[in-house]
Formats: sequence, structure tokens, C-alpha cells
Amino acid sequence: MLGLVLGMAGCSGEKAASKPATKTLADRFEIKVGSQPVRMQLAVLEAEMMRGLMERRDLAPDEGMLFVYRRPQRLSFWMRNTPLPLDIGFFNRHGMLEEIYPMHPFDETSVQSRSTMLSLALEMNQGWFREHGVKPGAALDMAALRAALTARGFDPRRFGFEE
Repeated sequence: MLGLVLGMAGCSGEKAASKPATKTLADRFEIKVGSQPVRMQLAVLEAEMMRGLMERRDLAPDEGMLFVYRRPQRLSFWMRNTPLPLDIGFFNRHGMLEEIYPMHPFDETSVQSRSTMLSLALEMNQGWFREHGVKPGAALDMAALRAALTARGFDPRRFGFEE
């Protein structure tokens, strides 16, 4: 009887192992901005967005954090407990870059978008957008973003990111 119970436990473990694990905030996804590949962490949940890049002391050259909002809105960010100099790019729900602003370490002054129709914000090392020639009008690879959201366990349609 014990052998049968152990055998059944082994089978259920195999089924669980064959299902791919849902990705987390710690995972990075390659998503292009214009022609530039960026390894992005996706901040989707409110707690992830509130934490952002706080207390991070380094960010690889082509790495960033993408904040994904469920509905278009005016976006506002600050640098509380964030020692890295960053740039932030604001995108509409179609993935079009509309605005870019510098953000300075530990500055708690809000950096607010002009547009009220933004759904995405990308934080990168300060100077990244300029150094890579990425300007307003550049497009975020929305197919890659939809795939990354799906890998994180989110339905991209809930964010208005239809195919």
C-alpha cells in the first residue's frame, strides 16, 4: 500500500513539473523600443509598481523596468529611495513613445506626464534614450509585451493590448 501511495505522489509531482511556472517580477523579457532590445522587468501589480526600482544600486546598460497600467491615464513618478539616475519614457496603449523625462536620485518631486492617455512607463538608466536615438514616436514591440504579460499570468486584453 505504501508503494502505491508513493507511486501516486510521484505521478502528481511529474504533472506539476511539466506545467511551466508563471514568471515573476524578477524575470526579464526582451522587448524592443524602436530597434533597441531592452531586457525589461514588468511591474504590473500595485505592490510591484509602488516598489519600482527603489534601493537598486545598479541597472545593466540595456535593462529597465516597464510599468503596465490597466487603463490610460496621466502618469506621475518620483524617486523616493532610488539612488540611480534614471530617464522615464511614457507610452500610450498602442506602444508609441510620447514623452521622456530625466529623474534624479532621491528626488521626491513628481515627474508627471502631460498626456492623460498613457498606459506604459519605462525606467532606464539616465541617458539611455538619448544614447540610443530613441525619441518620441518610437514604438514598443507590443507583440513581445503581450507575450511577456501572458508569461507573467496576465491577460493582455485586460490592459487594452489587443492584437
